Amino acid sequence: MRLIAVAAVLALGGCSADTALLSDQGDIRARWEAQNIYPNNYKGDLLAYLRTYLNNPDHVRSTGLAAPQLKKIGPADRYVACVRFDARNTDGVYKGVKEGAAVYVLARLDQFIDQPKVVREICKDADYAPFPELEALRR
Repeated sequence: MRLIAVAAVLALGGCSADTALLSDQGDIRARWEAQNIYPNNYKGDLLAYLRTYLNNPDHVRSTGLAAPQLKKIGPADRYVACVRFDARNTDGVYKGVKEGAAVYVLARLDQFIDQPKVVREICKDADYAPFPELEALRR
């Protein structure tokens, strides 16, 4: 009889642990989702970042920018703006069009993803528009 009582207590304890885990995951997801605020200044934030990211920000060409959309990043969605450009290296030679994904948290640029395989997946359905502000960028 004691063995049955102990088994029942352990089984009930396991259920409450599972419920607590699900509750914690729900709380994490809710906090994550609460940080999704549309980045109205996404172009400005991205230009400021690219000025330091690019080895030679002068005379960037073949630019494109897709407005931020909610994309699956981490445990839930984040606003992501996809960008493409052809920038010169430190020797002044154009190296071909590259793509990147700017991830926004609380309406601010939080992360820039530049791994081609990852960016290709994130930006596969991006609707690029001209990005003349990036072409006009200078040091």
